[in-house]
Amino acid sequence: MTKPVCAIIGIGPGNGEAFARKFAQEGYQVALLSRNEDYLQGLENQIPGTKAYGFDASDAASAERVFPTIKSDLGPIDTLLYNAGSGVFGNVDALELQAVEDAWRVNTYGLFAAVKAVLPQLREQGGGNIVVTGATSAVKHSANFTAFTSAKAAQRAMAQSLAKHLGPEKIHVAYVIVDGVIDLPRTREMIKDADDDFFLKPDDIASAVYYLTQQPQSTWTFELDVRPYKEKW
Repeated sequence: MTKPVCAIIGIGPGNGEAFARKFAQEGYQVALLSRNEDYLQGLENQIPGTKAYGFDASDAASAERVFPTIKSDLGPIDTLLYNAGSGVFGNVDALELQAVEDAWRVNTYGLFAAVKAVLPQLREQGGGNIVVTGATSAVKHSANFTAFTSAKAAQRAMAQSLAKHLGPEKIHVAYVIVDGVIDLPRTREMIKDADDDFFLKPDDIASAVYYLTQQPQSTWTFELDVRPYKEKW
């Protein structure tokens, strides 16, 4: 039996790498997509069942090029994880116009381009999964997050629209709001007084995302909030 294929856009230390390990462990062939090709190659060498592909989430031509290549190499994609995210923080007085466009291109335009490019493969198989990594900024709009929060809110709205349109085709679209600080060496260094219970563990987020892709159709989740109990909300 051919292994299912999971494509992950936005691979880096933390969630992206944890997603790759989890889906590979569960028997998927995993396509690793990111601009950092050296980092991807290192992961490909570390994680059996993965293959690296250079990819720019803000460039629609990149999506049009890479997904047919993945199909040729690994087979049709069953699951797309859109983990790309970007944003310069600041308020309306501090930010330039380009910051807003850049955040929108990675978070929202990039999602649309990726979904357009992968849909023929999901439809060919009669269904599949699209899971988008969101953030608290999708629903709470702080003054100093003007570019990022507007892009994430648009991304969430797009995901909801996609879910309603694609659900009848047995394509499950889910949005995961990651609320809190990811447990990484750099975040530990920034918040030295915080204990373990303050942080979100990437492996635990990956388990939650994997669970979404395995849900029966009669109980699909669209939006899932994940946060440690010590996070204020």
